[in-house]
Amino acid sequence: MIQDKLTDSYPVPMIGVAGIVFNNQQQVLLIRRNQRPAAGLWSVPGGKLEAGETLVDACRREIQEETGLNVDVKTITAVVERRLEGFHYVIMDFLALPSGEEDNAPVAQSDAADARWVGLENLPDYPLVTGLPEIIMRTFNAYRRGLATGLYDVNGTGADFILR
Repeated sequence: MIQDKLTDSYPVPMIGVAGIVFNNQQQVLLIRRNQRPAAGLWSVPGGKLEAGETLVDACRREIQEETGLNVDVKTITAVVERRLEGFHYVIMDFLALPSGEEDNAPVAQSDAADARWVGLENLPDYPLVTGLPEIIMRTFNAYRRGLATGLYDVNGTGADFILR
């Protein structure tokens, strides 16, 4: 049967979320991954959607679990598909902003080997996961201009994201 062959040769796709978090010093929150896929590379905090969880709740949880920081999740700024190292993810990247005291230093937790605020001018110094530099810069450029960009949770349920 064709479907059985496809299932055997491709991993089951998983839904992932990630938070692109900026502070007032024009820095982005990065973590260094300590697990596959992309172990050792730098990325934005994120992970898998859990059963019964909204995308927004998953994003907030993953950022808190990996860095100890609390954030306000705003808009979906990118949707990416990654197939690597036996994994297949469809990832929703959210713009998120620190809630409360933003000067708090992130602390690597969970599956992050390191967590830190990184100046945008220093991004080339970090080995980032594929495609991330462009996503970070496009998100930052829209954010700093105050552009209402991305898909919004228009009804507050964390389930339906639509252009405003």
